[in-house]
Amino acid sequence: MPILLPSFGYKISLLIIGFCLVFSAYSQENRNLLTNSLSRKQIADNLTSAKQWVNYPSYEDRDAWNQLPEEVRKAIIKEGEAYLNYDWPIIKASMYLEFTRTGDRSKDATVNSARKKALQALMMAELVEGKGRFLDDLVNGVFAFCEQTYWGASAHFYLYGFDGSIASPTTVLPDIEDPIIDLMVGDIASDLAWTLYYFKDAFDVISPVISRRLSSELKKKVLQPFYERNDFWWITGWGEGRVNNWTPWCNFNVLTVLLLVEEDPIKKQDAVYKSMQSVDLFINSYPDDGSCSEGPAYWAHAGGKMFDYLELLDKALKGGIAPIFSHPLIGNMGKYIYRSHINDGSYYINFADAPLKIKHDPGRILRYGKKINDPIMEKFAAFLANNRSENELVSSGTIGGRLGNLFMLASLEDLNAQAPLIKDFYFPDWDVVIAREESNTKGFYFTAKGGNNNEQHNHNDVGSFMLYYDGKPVLIDVGVGTYTRQTFSPERYSIWTMQSNYHNLPLINGVAQKAGENFKATGSSYRLKNNEVHFQTAISAAYPKEAAVKSWERSFTFRRENGLIIKDHFELDKNDNTTTFHFMSALPVALKSSGLLEIRGETFSVFTRFDHRKLDATVETITMEDPKLISNHGEELYRIVFKWKEDKLKGDIEFSISAK
Repeated sequence: MPILLPSFGYKISLLIIGFCLVFSAYSQENRNLLTNSLSRKQIADNLTSAKQWVNYPSYEDRDAWNQLPEEVRKAIIKEGEAYLNYDWPIIKASMYLEFTRTGDRSKDATVNSARKKALQALMMAELVEGKGRFLDDLVNGVFAFCEQTYWGASAHFYLYGFDGSIASPTTVLPDIEDPIIDLMVGDIASDLAWTLYYFKDAFDVISPVISRRLSSELKKKVLQPFYERNDFWWITGWGEGRVNNWTPWCNFNVLTVLLLVEEDPIKKQDAVYKSMQSVDLFINSYPDDGSCSEGPAYWAHAGGKMFDYLELLDKALKGGIAPIFSHPLIGNMGKYIYRSHINDGSYYINFADAPLKIKHDPGRILRYGKKINDPIMEKFAAFLANNRSENELVSSGTIGGRLGNLFMLASLEDLNAQAPLIKDFYFPDWDVVIAREESNTKGFYFTAKGGNNNEQHNHNDVGSFMLYYDGKPVLIDVGVGTYTRQTFSPERYSIWTMQSNYHNLPLINGVAQKAGENFKATGSSYRLKNNEVHFQTAISAAYPKEAAVKSWERSFTFRRENGLIIKDHFELDKNDNTTTFHFMSALPVALKSSGLLEIRGETFSVFTRFDHRKLDATVETITMEDPKLISNHGEELYRIVFKWKEDKLKGDIEFSISAK
């Protein structure tokens, strides 16, 4: 039966009454750091009545813009010049329909992205140059967006309602009478709100209609739905109050538009408090160790966007929530990103929906580090910045993000750059261990997880691990391919990258792990002894009953100078001779002799020793077709398959991995 998500016409004050009940009912811990720190009255007392919170120079302050580094100014202007006389593309109805017809969500997204990139380039170029040369094209862009029914993605039409799963929305085209707010609506609205803020006077010289129209569209598409509705799951939680990166991401964008566009002080105060309650739900959902189960790529949109929201809210409230940055959880949510860093500013422990290589925003990480008073995080930001040109730092991201980085270049340059190469750490709530051979990138780096198969952006990977050598991936988590309708549907686990048999895990009696909170690791333990890291977890509960597994203990011993030992001790209810162990690699693999495998990197070899009396080894080649996976791994991957050949119900298997 279709699930309909109607638009409600309540006032904001009425929303808040029922709103709190959802928050207290479905949270890991009702910390409520925001709403416990400020009452609705204190918000009214502290909230800036105008836009004094904006700490960037005005459009008219030419001295400030002219003082930016000349090469940066030239690069920004050059990018804008590419869009002079730009022919703004339109999103055809058939592009939206592709999602429900074929599962392809890229058609409308590609056009939306191109329009957004053009707007950002033209706006930044005009801010930097200040001669009015880009204004006409900017006005064209403003009107193009104002004429667009919906600024979001076809993949998110389920916000109108859906039949069975979110991959089957009941509305397949944008409905102008029922505006919905998704991630992309928010991003574009935020950019347009900054455009209105900076160029209202210049637009009014051309025609007051421009600013009036833009303000009207921002209110109709974003502010009014946020005021009146309480059924968007990212506001109050999905199902049993479950939230993810959408909550801070959408609330940050709404808050930006609210603070830049809304003139009514009562509406503004009520909406700020409503957003605080929503973000409290997100913060409440996080474990004490600050880990992002969505993976390090999503940290930018989860913990990172939460920081963006808190930073903006703190500005608007004149420092009213400053104490929140000293809370241990907020600190750990920031530290997660450098604790999960492996090497080069681009390799992270990519469990869940994360690619092999990730780029993070140095400006956000620097500001976060300063707020929580963490010099390691600040130096990490400088390290990331050193790996990129100044032009790159200010030529991507939203307008708000670009402005933040543009006026932080000097701060990044003044810091001592240092990669945070954490030697060992355990996330007790996430159930993930990390360890490296040296306090540098030399030698082995190891990470493994217990956890469960109901994590955010989950892959069935309980008990899996990764291994790097000299900072390069050896045994890998393949990561995630290009998103399609299938990715967030009941068919998710038919995608091979999501399955346990394409992670570094056993296939028990030919049966893979299943998804769900009951499919989990149990009894995990971590200890550091004599400079060795020991991690053990029971993974039998991650498999369905068809696997006929009575018990399965998997242990890892990371020896600083002698590599990694993996032991699997298990007992089965039956043995049908289809139990295999899988290792994934993007590097060439060769069977050197019975019981010895070699994985060859450009400058190293890593050897895996195993008992050939118990196991037969073969290597499968997987030809890549997904462009996202190809960009990370190349055109081929290798799955090493060890077939258990003993005719027993109990087994003890050991893999010894070293560089010797």
